[in-house]
Amino acid sequence: MLLQRRPVFASFAALSAVLALVPARAETGTYNVLDYGAVPDGKTMNTAAFAKTVDACAQANGGIILVPAGHYLTGSVQLKSNMTLRLDPGSELLYSGNPSDSPVVASRWEDTSAYIHAPLVYAADAVNVAVVGRGTLNGQGWNWWWRSGKRERGKFGAVQAAHDAWLKLYDRIEAGEKPAASEFALADDYLRPPLVLLNGCKNVLIEGVTLRESPMWMLHPLYCEDVVIRGVRFDSTGPNGDGVDIDSSRDVRISDCFFNTGDDCIVIKSGRDADGRRINRPTEHVSITNCVMYKGHGAIAIGSETSGGIRDVVADNIVSRGTDYGIRIKSQRGRGNIIENLRFSNFVIDEPRVNAIEITALYMHQPEEPLSVRTPIFRNLAFSNFTIVNAAQVANIRGLPEKAFEQIRFTDLTATGKKGMICDHTDDLELHQVRIGATVGSAFNFDQVHTLELDDVTSMAPLGAEPVISLKNSTEVWLHASRAAVGTVVFVRDQDAAGELKLGDNNLSAARTPVAR
Repeated sequence: MLLQRRPVFASFAALSAVLALVPARAETGTYNVLDYGAVPDGKTMNTAAFAKTVDACAQANGGIILVPAGHYLTGSVQLKSNMTLRLDPGSELLYSGNPSDSPVVASRWEDTSAYIHAPLVYAADAVNVAVVGRGTLNGQGWNWWWRSGKRERGKFGAVQAAHDAWLKLYDRIEAGEKPAASEFALADDYLRPPLVLLNGCKNVLIEGVTLRESPMWMLHPLYCEDVVIRGVRFDSTGPNGDGVDIDSSRDVRISDCFFNTGDDCIVIKSGRDADGRRINRPTEHVSITNCVMYKGHGAIAIGSETSGGIRDVVADNIVSRGTDYGIRIKSQRGRGNIIENLRFSNFVIDEPRVNAIEITALYMHQPEEPLSVRTPIFRNLAFSNFTIVNAAQVANIRGLPEKAFEQIRFTDLTATGKKGMICDHTDDLELHQVRIGATVGSAFNFDQVHTLELDDVTSMAPLGAEPVISLKNSTEVWLHASRAAVGTVVFVRDQDAAGELKLGDNNLSAARTPVAR
């Protein structure tokens, strides 16, 4: 007798119905915040749920903290070693505007040692830490900006006492004291946190995410080593809203990022004044490439906090549009230490509102003083393959009488702007294949510049009686392979005839007066 077989597909359908009722198991080593009580409605406070997820991950010696799509209101999320915070597309962490939702942690504030409220994402003394994915870290900075005194000034009175307490703490720190963490309780309501702070971490990866509307700086690697920042979007409109602040860190690589910030896009620091000199940790070995900057204060800035020293920095393939500065290297008396071995190449700087390039030791003007450990030293800076369009000023280079800048080189630079290049107190300055068209004054102005080589230098649009090159109090000047454009009245005006101006292989025939003394 033949047995009747039941359809197999019916059993499969029943099994599928049962499996649909069983939650999907997380990938091994992955800890989904939803499994630990997170509610992605943008209203429920999720600080405890994130902390439980991190603790579970830590007990397994690391893994992935998974944040699915949704909006998660939370205080600080504190990562530990061997952890990756992975933000799925459509996910957004919303930083609480209540300082009490985040503990106080060690940091720097405006590059002075301090204790501040922990930011949205924080890690300290951790190794193998990452924040990756296509989600967003939203600092909801409007909840914090008023504390700066620069927004909603009528509310600043609520933190005036905290502001005054910070100033007193700052004076003590500068004097060499080390206030205890508990003493910052009087000041921490004024000290706005960054959006992401990595303090003393090694092997760090920040990739793919969007950082938005930070209370202050957006991404702050402090005392870190081996940091990669890749494919990140920085978008903030608040005061002090720097994109990346690399601070007393080494071996840092930034690439393929987009910036639209309320302050500097990328800035490199190493400590402020006496506190920074005592700690004496440089920022070194930094590579920046393939980035686009919009509307920031400076596209790439060095300083002004340089007290630990800054060296060995390369930046190339950069486009900036509408920033105040393209490159700004800044320090001042009191910061001290050395800024050296910086190289910038392949830049397009479009419509900078202040200076396309600024190098200054007069960030804040102070009285002259003798050369000392307080004196910043700038040396070995190179700029090549630059296109500058419609600048308010092409370049502003201001050294110190007590310590001139040393070894600055410009190669293949073409620029248009209202004002040209102004340079003083610099030794060993070279310009090779530099063309500047200025609509006001001389294209090139040199004062107290010694050992100056001008090689293939000209103006594309000479201005009436204004000399193309103005020399004052400058010595050992060598002008060669240069030419005067049609319409040039005076090519060089040397106001110090004893300045040893040497000419060679030039074509100045188009100038009515090639050299005026």
